[in-house]
Amino acid sequence: MSRVIRAALFQTAWTGDKESMIRVHEQAVRDAAAQGAQVLCFQELFYGPYFCQVQDPEFYAYAERIPDGPIVERFQRLAREHGMVLVLPMYEEEQPGVLYNTAAVLDADGSYLGKYRKTHIPQVRGFWEKFYFRPGNSGWPVFDTAVGKVGVYICYDRHFPEGWRALGLQGAEVVFNPSATSRGLSGYLWQLEQPAAAVANEYFVGAINRVGVEEYGDNDFYGTSYFVDPEARFVGEVASDKETELVVRDLDLAKLREVRDRWQFYRDRAPGAYSPLTAP
Repeated sequence: MSRVIRAALFQTAWTGDKESMIRVHEQAVRDAAAQGAQVLCFQELFYGPYFCQVQDPEFYAYAERIPDGPIVERFQRLAREHGMVLVLPMYEEEQPGVLYNTAAVLDADGSYLGKYRKTHIPQVRGFWEKFYFRPGNSGWPVFDTAVGKVGVYICYDRHFPEGWRALGLQGAEVVFNPSATSRGLSGYLWQLEQPAAAVANEYFVGAINRVGVEEYGDNDFYGTSYFVDPEARFVGEVASDKETELVVRDLDLAKLREVRDRWQFYRDRAPGAYSPLTAP
């Protein structure tokens, strides 16, 4: 039996200031609602630039409390107004000096369901993230939302298969991967790794990336956001590699049972043999 949800991703360029960036995303919620979307995920660190291209403590000011900060509260009102599940990738301050790259998940009634903190933190040219974030300590939660079981992985996490599998073991049906990833570095992986993760773990993946070159560095964020199903098929077209775009697609979650009945990956796992994988 069909079980269709309408899901959305929003990719956009940095506007130049925090307040206008927030307003752009508030309008994206309204636009998605007008198209019947029931769940929407934004790009990594959605209300700011990708400041990790430089190492400057002035950007610590972008961090705020989750869920008690003003941005979560603004989007709780919108989630409630439009009956939409929202995934908000943000800069979180747990306490002064303790900062995380985090996604807050809001249910369709505006309630706060919880957070995922990015586990794998890169430190390479143009992606100086260890300057800004501690490694996440949330594990890999799956959120029981109005549209189904939703998981989140963030950007650099996607290169590590363990978290994808942990989300599947907890019953994730759709996993969002909000990102800020640049053309010269990772373009060859973008449409390879995430479809492969969808197949290996038998769920839908929503991959979101920002667009454009920002004033803090020369990274060229290439958009091309997409949904992919557990047979590695893109759901509709892949988004533009240059332009702001709202991607709205229908996902039939009934396909998950079909695929899992065909390929018994979870039955045939051998966790007793995997202990060497956790050795340091």
